[in-house]
Formats: sequence, structure tokens, C-alpha cells
Amino acid sequence: MIKGFHSDNGSEYINKHVAKLLEKLLIEFTKSRARHTNDNALAESKNASIVRKHLGYSHIPQKWALLINEFNQIYLNPYINYHRPCFFAEVTVDEKGKQHKRNPYEQMMTPYEKLKSLPNASHYLKPGTTFIQLEEMALQISDNEAAERLQKAKTKLFHTIFEASSYAA
Repeated sequence: MIKGFHSDNGSEYINKHVAKLLEKLLIEFTKSRARHTNDNALAESKNASIVRKHLGYSHIPQKWALLINEFNQIYLNPYINYHRPCFFAEVTVDEKGKQHKRNPYEQMMTPYEKLKSLPNASHYLKPGTTFIQLEEMALQISDNEAAERLQKAKTKLFHTIFEASSYAA
């Protein structure tokens, strides 16, 4: 059940159709302040470190949205969640109260491994989802195989978009 919906100020999110639907479903709608990118730090961080790295900075026309979404669901998201290691900062506080962040190699793990390492981790899973199911997904292929599949799928995706765009020109 969705209780709240937060977006930036983009017209793709803020329009009369969305507002009417959210009001009908009694979902609270909040939005970020204009020109305050820190309001969406998590989304902006993901866009920079993941989405832009794999899909680039160019505008993606709406007609490719379904193809890109399929690519994300089948290849990119599983790779990011189960096979791509990330640093998780270790925060220490000195005697003056200043925080210092370190990224020790021992703290490098995938987002899935980090989730499993949390106390009471099963409380964070969606109802009906188990770590047994997630573990099966994580172990279906190796990290290298996942990276290779991602690169092949990305190449195919870009060729499809490029070839279709060439015919239109």
C-alpha cells in the first residue's frame, strides 16, 4: 500500500492527471523545492553513479521507455543489487564531535549482502519475500557472468535505438 509519493518538480510527475489519481487513492503528495538538488540527494546520487554511467547523459525519447525499463529490470537492477560491490562508509567520531568517514575494503559488499548484514534484516523485506528466494536470485549466475550479460544487453539496446534513429533521420 502506497502512503506517500514524493517527486521533483518535473512535469512528468506534476500534472493534473497524477494529482487527481493521488487524491482519489488518498496518497499524500510532496515535492522538492525548485533548484534545491539536495532535496533529492539519494535520487540524484543514483542518477549520477548508476543510471548515467550505464545509459549516458543524452535525452532518451519516451518511445524507448519500455525498452529501457525492460533492460533495467532484467539486467541492470539485478547486476547492481546482487553483483556490483559498493563501499559502505564506516563513521567514527573524534573527541571534538567531528565525524570522519572511511571506506575500508572489508566493508565492500553488494547492496544485497549489506541488507543481509543488517540486524533484523528480514523485517525490511516485502511481505511474501524471503532471503531464500533472494539468495537463489543472487546465485543464479556469477558476478562476471552478470557483468558480461549486462554489457551484451546494453550493446544490443544501444544498437536497437541507434539503428531505429538512423532510419528516422
